[in-house]
Amino acid sequence: MANRKLALATNVGDDFFVDESCIDCDTCRSVAPSVFSRVGDQSAVVRQPVTAEEFTAAGKAAVACPTSSIGARSVAAIRQGAESFPDPIDGDVFFCGYTSESSFGAHSYFVRHDDGNFMVDSPRFSSLLANRLQRMGGVRTLFLTHRDDVADHHRYHETFDCKRIIHEWDAVGTISEPERAIRGLEPVELAPGLLAIPVPGHTRGSVVYLWKNYLFTGDHLAWSERLGHLYAFRSACWYSWSAQLDSMQRLLDYRFEWVLPGHGRRVHLEGRAMRESLERCVAWMRRR
Repeated sequence: MANRKLALATNVGDDFFVDESCIDCDTCRSVAPSVFSRVGDQSAVVRQPVTAEEFTAAGKAAVACPTSSIGARSVAAIRQGAESFPDPIDGDVFFCGYTSESSFGAHSYFVRHDDGNFMVDSPRFSSLLANRLQRMGGVRTLFLTHRDDVADHHRYHETFDCKRIIHEWDAVGTISEPERAIRGLEPVELAPGLLAIPVPGHTRGSVVYLWKNYLFTGDHLAWSERLGHLYAFRSACWYSWSAQLDSMQRLLDYRFEWVLPGHGRRVHLEGRAMRESLERCVAWMRRR
């Protein structure tokens, strides 16, 4: 739990606060941007919530925080935030919340699917979240985009008996024995309308998953509010920047309207605008 005695001096007001255990993962800023912002090398409360929507968002941010660095006197708001997950994004796509410190706050997603619900990347384990997912039909498959964001995959596997899928090149550590491994560089159709696209770069075995108009990108691709277009993480490219550039160019062959990343901001753009943004990303990467 967050410790008010260790609250950062940069917080504004005395209800919600961030303590010094913050790791600057950006989760709270993406969930409740009107309340939290980056101050120095950590997040802080820059404006106390006023509206009901802001209180709920701040509560969600507190629950989603991977290090439990956010506290509040408004216990009801945090309770409501916990009960909000999985949080609807669009249609049958939900944000799981409950990010994990081992994944540096990476976002994971739950999708209701007629052939069996699935998650993309793993949140930290929460019995409350697991119970809510069970009421929504459970989890049949856990798609992992790369080795960094596997978090508590084993707990969800034990709970739902779900099949875990990751590229063989990233099947290491706690995920060294997945139920299925993707191999090579060619796209793989995992189910009708669901495609796994290998995208080496961030890691050798990075994969994005395309379902309908939704592209789940892990740490391969995200939206940059500063740049105003899609981008890749140059300072967090663990395998090969040139390989990631090649992988990004191949994505121009696909149509999608949502980018749902593990890190960075999600974005929804009409097809032509999304392609133009991806082209700008490729050009930006070449300059880097």
